[in-house]
Order: sequence, then C-alpha cells, then structure tokens
Amino acid sequence: MLKRHKRDKSDRAFNKGYQVGLSGRSRDLCPHKELELRQSWLGGWREGWVANLEGMTGISNLHRMSNFSHTTGQPWMR
Repeated sequence: MLKRHKRDKSDRAFNKGYQVGLSGRSRDLCPHKELELRQSWLGGWREGWVANLEGMTGISNLHRMSNFSHTTGQPWMR
C-alpha cells in the first residue's frame, strides 16, 4: 500500500509538471522540495515543454499524455 501511495504522489507531480510545461511556463514553478517528487514534476515539465515546442496542444496532445509513463519514460504497452 505504501508503494502505491508513493506512486500516486509521483504520478500527480508528473501530471502537474506536464501541464505547466505544456503551457510554456517556467520549470522554476516546481513546488516540490522532496527529491522524488521534484524529479517527477521536472520530468513531467520536460515532456510538456517538448510537447509545447512541437505544437502538441489541445486535442492532439490528449493521446500522448494518456499513453506516457513517467516511471519508464516510454509509452505504456497495452
């Protein structure tokens, strides 16, 4: 249960970071001090930033975000 709880926090941090990066805002907005959550948030921010630069916003970005795993950095295998 504890590992799942940690993973949930990491997933939330990643998703929030992704949203900030996607909107083109600065990575300096990371609210986390704890190393694991900060790394997750920044990983999400980087992915969102790249998506923003590639023009992957709006509907075209929904598929990309729903298939991305922050723990492996690779699309989920279905």
